[in-house]
Amino acid sequence: MITYAKDEMVGITELGKSLGNYLDKVKSNVHNKIAIIRRNKPEAVILGIDEYELLQRAYDRLEQKEIEDILATMSKEDKEVSHSKTKKTFL
Repeated sequence: MITYAKDEMVGITELGKSLGNYLDKVKSNVHNKIAIIRRNKPEAVILGIDEYELLQRAYDRLEQKEIEDILATMSKEDKEVSHSKTKKTFL
């Protein structure tokens, strides 16, 4: 589990009062993340857009690698069946 410093956590009520302030802190890299706390537990995280896009690209690359690994282990017959099902789906 990721840990958060005390100043990286904000209750949902406080966030509602000062959202702009917390967004400014993330945008200016005072904090690289802000955990939103509800009922004494983290529910969501605010990240800067650059950090989010970096994470999304990394996730997309990982997902593509997993697909490539699956295809690499498939037999020729399995690939042909998979390919024919894809063609039929789109026709």
